[in-house]
Order: sequence, then C-alpha cells, then structure tokens
Amino acid sequence: MIDRYPSLIAAELSLPAAGVNAVIGLLDQEATVPFIARYRKEVTGNLDEVAIMAVRDRLGQLKELDARKAAIVKSLEERNLLTPELTAKVVGAATLSILEDIYLPYRPKKRTRAMIAKEKGLEPLADKLFAQGPELPEALAKAFIDAEKGVKDAAEALAGARDIIAERVAEDAPARARLREVFFSKGEFHSKVITGKENEGAKFKDYFDWREPATKAPSHRVLAMRRGESEGFLYMRVDVNEEDALPPLQSLFVKGAGPCAAQVKLAVEDAYRRLMSFSMETEVRLHAKKEADREAIAVFARNLREILMSSPLGQKRLLALDPGFRTGCKLVILDEQGKLLHHDVVMPHTGEGGRLDAALKIKRLSALHKTEVVAIGNGTAGRETEEFVRDLKLPGVTVVMVNESGASVYSASEAAREEFPNEDITVRGAVSIGRRLMDPLAELVKIDPKSIGVGQYQHDVDQNGLKRSLDDTVVSCVNSVGVEVNSASKELLSYVSGLGPVLAKNIVEYRNENGAFSSRAALKKVPRLGPKAFEQSAGFLRIRDGRNPLDASAVHPERYEIVEKMAEDLGTTVKDLISSASLRAKIDIKKYATAEVGELTLRDILSELAKPGRDPRQGFEAFAFGAVSKLEDVKPGMKLPGIVTNVAAFGAFVDIGVHQDGLVHVSEVSDNFVKQPSDVLKVSQRVHVTVLEVDLARRRIALSLKSKPVIGAREDRASANAASRGASPRAPAGALQAKPQEAPVGAMAEALKALMSKRRL
Repeated sequence: MIDRYPSLIAAELSLPAAGVNAVIGLLDQEATVPFIARYRKEVTGNLDEVAIMAVRDRLGQLKELDARKAAIVKSLEERNLLTPELTAKVVGAATLSILEDIYLPYRPKKRTRAMIAKEKGLEPLADKLFAQGPELPEALAKAFIDAEKGVKDAAEALAGARDIIAERVAEDAPARARLREVFFSKGEFHSKVITGKENEGAKFKDYFDWREPATKAPSHRVLAMRRGESEGFLYMRVDVNEEDALPPLQSLFVKGAGPCAAQVKLAVEDAYRRLMSFSMETEVRLHAKKEADREAIAVFARNLREILMSSPLGQKRLLALDPGFRTGCKLVILDEQGKLLHHDVVMPHTGEGGRLDAALKIKRLSALHKTEVVAIGNGTAGRETEEFVRDLKLPGVTVVMVNESGASVYSASEAAREEFPNEDITVRGAVSIGRRLMDPLAELVKIDPKSIGVGQYQHDVDQNGLKRSLDDTVVSCVNSVGVEVNSASKELLSYVSGLGPVLAKNIVEYRNENGAFSSRAALKKVPRLGPKAFEQSAGFLRIRDGRNPLDASAVHPERYEIVEKMAEDLGTTVKDLISSASLRAKIDIKKYATAEVGELTLRDILSELAKPGRDPRQGFEAFAFGAVSKLEDVKPGMKLPGIVTNVAAFGAFVDIGVHQDGLVHVSEVSDNFVKQPSDVLKVSQRVHVTVLEVDLARRRIALSLKSKPVIGAREDRASANAASRGASPRAPAGALQAKPQEAPVGAMAEALKALMSKRRL
C-alpha cells in the first residue's frame, strides 16, 4: 500500500510525482517542513511549504486509512469471514466512507430485528420475497408460521422477512453511495428553537426557524447552529424530501409491480426511514462540521500569520505603559534588548495632582533612560493615556499604540514567572506590551496562539486540527525570520526547525553557563543536540558578530565550503564577498553546481550574501488614530484611520481608537464584489474607513471601505456592527476571555440580517 502513496498524492494534489516521493522520503527521515522547503529545493523540485504540508497531511490521512483497512482485515480473519473478493474490496477502498460501507454488513453489532427474524427461520422467506416472483406473499408466508419460534401468523412472518430485507438494503454499499449523493446534494440544514428556550436563547434568534441547503451553508453559520444545539437552545436536523431519497433506492431493489415487489418496496421504505436516513444525516453533519472547521482554522491561521509577521520596531530604548483608570498605568523602562531596567506606576487619570505627578515622572524617566519610543497598550484607558503622553511632547520620542491582546495571558504564565520571578503580573504585562512592539514574533510565541484573539469560533472547531495548524503557522513564521541564538528565549527557540522545548531549554541553559555562542558549530556542544538536530536547525539560527560571517546568514553550514570556494576563486575573503556587490557579480554559479547543489540553492546563497540574515518583515511605520477617542465622538460620515484587528468570513473588525472595534461587513469591504474579506484585507493592515452608523445604546459601529459608501441607507444599519466584540464597552484587549475576539452568535446574525436584506445569518 505504501508504494502507491507518491503517485496517488501527486495525482490528487497536482504535484510532480518525483517531488512528492522526495518529500515523503525526507519526512520519513524526520526532516521538518521548513528545512525541506528551504534547503532541499533541488530534491523536491522547489516545492514550497504549502505543498509540502499538503503532502504531509495527505500522507497522514492515507496511513490512517490503511491502518483502518488492516484492522478490518484482521477482524474479518479472526471471524473466518475473509474471502479473496472481500479482501480486494477492502484494499481497494478509496475513502473511509466507502471502506466502512464495505465493512458494515460484517461489523459486529447488537442484536437487531433482522437477526431476530433470522433466528425465527424467516431468511428463506426473505429470499423468496426479494426474488419478486409471481407468488402471493401470504401464500409463501404460510409455510413459515411456527408458534414455537414465535411466528404466529403470515403477517408476522412477512414483517420479519421485511426486516431482513431492510437490513440488506441498509447495508448495501451501492445503495448507501446513491443515498449519500442525494443527502449531500439536496439535504437542507433546518434549525428550530427548543420550546421554552425562546427568551433564554435570544442570541440564537435568527436560527429559531432557519433552513438552507447544506452544500451552501458557510462555515460561520454551520458552527453557529451547532453551538446553539450544544448549548441546548436549538434543535438541528438535515432534511431531505422522501420524494428525492426513496426513488433512487427503490430503483435498485424493486423489480416490477407484483405483490412480492410491493413487500420489497415496503422494506426499502423501512430501511430508509429506520436505518439509513439518520446514518446519512450524521455523515452530512460530520462532513459540514469538518469543512466548517477547515475554513475557520484557515481564517485563524491566516490572521495569526499576519500578526506574527507584523513589522518589528527593532532595538530601541523604550518606555511601555499598561493603561488603567482607577489603579493607574503600569510603567516599565526597557533597554534595546528588551531588558527590564525600571518599573513604576503613574496615575494620569485620577485628578489634577495625579496628572501632574505622572507628567513629571514620565518626563524624568524618559530623559534619564534616553527613551526613543513610548508603547501604550490599547486596552482600557489606552486612548486617554495616549492623548496624555502626546500632550507631554517628549522630544524625539515616538508614541505608538500596541495591541495588547494576550498580554495578561503571558503575565500569568509559567514563562513570565520564570523570567520575572520577583515581579507581579502588572509589571510582566507592561513588559510584554513593550517587547511585542520591539519584536511581535519573539514575544507572541510565548503565549498560546488561541489567546491572541484573531480566530472565528475557535472554541467550536476541532482542537487538535486547530493546534496543528497554528503550530505550523508559528513554526513557519519563526523559521522564515530566523532566530538570534544568543538572545532568543527558550519559547522562541522551541519553534526552530529540529529543536523543540527540550533542546531549546538546553541551549538557553548552556548559553547562561558558558556565555554567548561564538559560532554555529559551538551548538554541537549543547547536551542532546545531535547531528540530526543540528542539520535541521542550524540554517535558521543566527549568530551575529561571530567568528564566521556566514553564521549571521541563512546559508546552511553544509554549504559553507561552496561560499569559501567562491571567495577563494576571486582571491578574496568571505567577509569581503558579503560586503562587495561587485565581487558577487563576478560569480558564475554554474561553476559550483553539483549533483546535490543546483542552481536554486546557489541563487539562494547569493541572495543571502547580498543581505545576510535579512528580515522578511516590512519596516516599522508609526501609526496614529484620528481625533476621536470616545464612542460618543464618532458620527456617521466620518472618515477615520484604523487598524484591522480580525478578519472573519462575514467581515473585518477595525480598531478606530475608541475602545470598541467596528465591523466592516463583507458587502462594505470594496466597491467590487468580494467573496471573502481575506481576499483584500489582513490583520494589522492600516485602512481608512467611513462610519456608516453608530448605535450608542448597544455600543456598535458600522464601517465601510467603499470609496462612496451610502451613509444611513437603512434605518437599522447600525446593527451592522453587531458582530463586534460584545454589546458592552470594550474590555481590555489583553483580558483573558473564554472566547476572545469571537462574535456573539445572535449579534452576528443581526448584523448580516441588517446588511443583506432578506438574508439572515
């Protein structure tokens, strides 16, 4: 079975078979996706990370399918049911559904009505009825009346025979395949409110009597209905008209219109209603859930990538503030490496005295530590604190608002306690705000990605699939940027290709005991970091100002000899080769190509020599919100700058600096048709929006990105923002919430209802 994997996967994914075969071989050797994509391009035919992960995931599915086949064959063998024909069917099953259909008649099961009928000796009668000859069923049944066996009359005998036929129909693989096609093509999701739950489950009101084709139901609606069902407010079914479902089954089994055929027809109807419809409904529901999960997880992963790859400020001396009204603002001073130098509390929002003291303290500390940037969390009191600091007009200091989602999660984490054992959570949270401005990726990897709050129904989807996808995303981002081994945290190092938590911890401990690494080769001295781990990780680790200038680049140590040969041939050094474009221009890469190292790798090497260890992230640009700082200041028609904080299937959330994100519904994302917001928007993107409506009572804002939006076109347009983060005033973005950044289901429904005429969420 394993031999067919490469060709099968290649055909399914439209990838070159040789490349797929190479990827599978490398994965079997425990190579990581980033390593394969970056350093084995010639072997794979330059397959990128997306293609490699697709091969890996499909390979896992095929192995699971084959494992199930092996288990079924074993079960059949143990019960002496295996035949050559059945073996061929099992081995040839292309999907799990087909495999389970084949196995269904042989699956051990509880005592059924058909079994009871067989025990009464009625199987020969079932065979005669199924043959659909000219005989009268009652006449055939008389021969099977046996009071001792529990068959009192002909009617009871016929009923038992129909039970046997019904089970045959229900377990017939072609019949199940035909019925499955009907359910998947014509099934409709139908949700209804559970009697007595109308008021308590008001947030699901748009699903109290909702119906739509199962094939067209988008991810967020499927997950919303399922959540309503799981919380006990909705009753959800997959409806199929019997006029659509029964004829395909009857055509398979009912032959003619005689009396025996009528009995078979009754058995087919019973098989559908009692045995098959619920099974098919379950399949549709599971398939829809799987697809909804896939889409929701993809949205989360896409948003997470954008936030992790946000522009880093870089090494600057920084003052960070975690804002607060009553308890004041926690203040920390960080040096260029993010080391905590000082912490304090200022009270700029507690009266004139507090404002004056806060102003003096911030000015003094900023001057003392030569602060270049002030980072302010965007949670409660964020805009008010920003205005206060800007009014101080600190010379040469840039003021930046920072998305603090997840800062409180980090501050209470084991990693934060280990890093700052003598500081309380307020200090840790302020440090996190400052560091995530310096380097979002390095700081955000310290917390669970789900706490960053850029997901859609993240608590309703398959958690294993979500974790796998988010981990892949973090790994991809970390390795595409590269990691400075002498300053990285163990959390950041753990995501480097080939390392993991244990080796990351060992690296940090070795660094603390022996000082900074002077070369990549020195990593081999780290306990348990063997040749395989070194091969997989070395190219993604950076050592700046080390003995070998190549250690600061993405050139893998296994290719150093090639670069040294290039320098030798030009009569220069590797260091000069890196600094001189004219020298690099003289290199003829064809001279250095070998069976293992081709043009793709050589071009990568030259690119790295031009910009060693370059950061793929965009350069940092400071952002400032508009003049409004309170929801009450926002008026329809205003054009305001904002930052996209989350992108979902139904729209995008935009922070305009008033503690309450507004919603740009998908219909307002562009002047042109947009199928999904992620086609044109991404998290952390800077935008200019127009305010459509403001609902102060429910604290909701409807926004538009159209060039000429219609302001107040609908009386209830204000509900367009109903999917924003709750009807209450915006909670601190860093607060640990049960479902961070998720749209309330009922409110989301109201939003789409208002914006899409007669369509409801």
